[in-house]
Amino acid sequence: MNVLVAIAASVWMFSVTAASFASPMMYVPTGNTNDVVIIDLKTDKIVGRIDELENAHGLAASPNSEYLVAGSMQPLEPDEERVVAKPESMSEDEHAAHHAGGGDAATKGSSYLSIIHPKYDHVMRRIAVRGLTHHIAVSPDGRYAAAVHSGAGGISIVDLNKMEVVKAVQTGLLPNYAVFSHDGNQLYISNAQPGTVSVIDTKDWSVVREIKVGKAPEHMALSVDGSSLFVVNVGEGLVVAVNLENAAVGQSFDVGTEPHGIDISSDGRWLFVSSKGNQTLSRIDLTDNSVTLIDLQPAPYHVAYVGEVGKLYVSSRKESKIWVLDPVSLKVVADIDIGRGVAHQMAVLPK
Repeated sequence: MNVLVAIAASVWMFSVTAASFASPMMYVPTGNTNDVVIIDLKTDKIVGRIDELENAHGLAASPNSEYLVAGSMQPLEPDEERVVAKPESMSEDEHAAHHAGGGDAATKGSSYLSIIHPKYDHVMRRIAVRGLTHHIAVSPDGRYAAAVHSGAGGISIVDLNKMEVVKAVQTGLLPNYAVFSHDGNQLYISNAQPGTVSVIDTKDWSVVREIKVGKAPEHMALSVDGSSLFVVNVGEGLVVAVNLENAAVGQSFDVGTEPHGIDISSDGRWLFVSSKGNQTLSRIDLTDNSVTLIDLQPAPYHVAYVGEVGKLYVSSRKESKIWVLDPVSLKVVADIDIGRGVAHQMAVLPK
């Protein structure tokens, strides 16, 4: 009995130790340098690259998904065909299973979505969509991806089980960003030209409401309790809070010219917003609506708060780097040199 208890204790200790050393990984598309950088967030070191992308800006995942989904801002040639090669670490059977039903090539549509398997750090599938893809969102259950086509005035919905587009939805001129509700029942799309957020019912992907939110809304973040949507209005230099129950715009915050990235702390207290024009980062305290501002040059861009490591990541639009900040002191504690390109929409997955 004592031996069994000792063995059980040893197994438990090993599991706890392994979990404690597990590190979330950040995947960062670099735009027209055509790759995704992989960063270990425990060490903030680059541990790999996926070099099979075509000018990817949008990238998203869900902890419940098997895949990362990357968009492309590069149009297809009329007769373009791409073949996805098997990675060395994968068996022929595994590769065949991942590509079953869809083939290795996609030849129609105006851009590709690239489906990446983090286990192999490899593009597993290309899915043709009807427009260039600016940003991506993946549903909380990992079943669906929403690709935002700014030039096409809407989005494509991809079923990640079937690996195919199942719906095209028109939302408004110059759609920019997509956010799923925490339960996955709604999808929110910002539309820069009409100044609206489209609310989509994910049961049938129908637009059920349009919310007027201000001038040129782009990036968005959902509150921790899911009751409010924080929207960056680029045309006014504001972040506005939208009550999702009554579609009312409430508190607004001045965050400077050309605001861009936004994210919220995992405890729901702080909003972090970058301003390319002012070259600043704002931290909005939602408990008292106070704003703390720091200089961050040049051109702070995308923003990602990662609660698992207690760090804030902000990329630069003008340099190939990501700042690592302490979200409490707002001091830069490290720089990550990504080597080339610009760090766009950052996605984080458990190790």
